[in-house]
Amino acid sequence: MREGAGCGLLAGDRGNPDVKPHPPSIPPPAPKGAAGSLVPTTSTTMLKQIAGAAEHPRWAEFVAAYRPMMEAYMQERFPGLEADDLIQETLLALMDALPGYVAVPSGQGAFHNYLTGVLRHKALNALRSESRRKRTESRLAADAADGAAADAEEAAWREAVYAAALEQLLADPSVNARHKQMFVRTALRGEKPADVAASLLATRDVVDQAKKRMTARLRELVERMERVDGP
Repeated sequence: MREGAGCGLLAGDRGNPDVKPHPPSIPPPAPKGAAGSLVPTTSTTMLKQIAGAAEHPRWAEFVAAYRPMMEAYMQERFPGLEADDLIQETLLALMDALPGYVAVPSGQGAFHNYLTGVLRHKALNALRSESRRKRTESRLAADAADGAAADAEEAAWREAVYAAALEQLLADPSVNARHKQMFVRTALRGEKPADVAASLLATRDVVDQAKKRMTARLRELVERMERVDGP
């Protein structure tokens, strides 16, 4: 690398095609002010020198001259965006574009308009990306809230169905009263089948069979009541 080229745009090895060049360390931000008042005089000689030469020492001069204008433009037009990142992106884009750029006398303001146009394009892209991100987050949050509400409603409905089915089962006169008692004590109250059998002077097998049959009938009632779209 030539003497003074450390101020150029490459931080890594120029010979490595995988290394992406990036703008050099650049001066501190300029104070707020009208972007138009900070427009430097464009040197067509400098533009020709840095075009296609990422390590040219005059890149540092270019950045020092144009960064205050770019910062002022961002502060005036896009104060909510991260100016440093977008200026870096603009300079990278400029590196690729300059070899094909035809410099004209600075009095026409062509390069200034071109540079701020690239920066504006980057800023608008950032705004669109941020807008899409916020819309996505908002939509996901709304979907999550709707899903949680729907889940809560579904759970409440199923609990109501179960309660109604259980009420019907226990009120059914065709069901043996002792079997109802065995079911309530074992399935609903959690008593041990052996203790229930002993207290009712029944065998353990009778209690287990009663619980099984009652549970099956309750499941049938629940399924029948949940079939709201058909018989």
